[in-house]
Amino acid sequence: MKRHRWFLCLLMLCAAPLLAEPPAVRSAVLAKATHSWDGSPLPAYPRGTPEITVVRIEIPPHTKLPLHQHPMINVGLMLSGTLTVTTDANATLHLKTGDPIIEVVNKWHYGENTGDIPAVIVVVYAGERGAPLSIHPR
Repeated sequence: MKRHRWFLCLLMLCAAPLLAEPPAVRSAVLAKATHSWDGSPLPAYPRGTPEITVVRIEIPPHTKLPLHQHPMINVGLMLSGTLTVTTDANATLHLKTGDPIIEVVNKWHYGENTGDIPAVIVVVYAGERGAPLSIHPR
């Protein structure tokens, strides 16, 4: 009888995962806006052929990116580290791991990683085929 109980317990332990409810799929909206992070309204999408570009950017510790602007709507998600974004009008945004960003469009700005680990961000650009992702001052 003891062997029978032992076998039944083992069978229940092995079958428990099969009988359990599967994990639920979860989703969460990280950002949804009609304005960029500094409050500027987003521009209309271009009328040409659309082009989506996904870029993973890794900024080393204690590195400041050059001044630049984006001629198209783009959004990002910080995968790790921290990043401070500053516009030429001195609007500032501090990003940390897990934060989304709806980037400024056609505004000069730069990012700076003042932390001790690389700042990694994935950025999705929604523009027109062939358009540059960033523009730098001459």
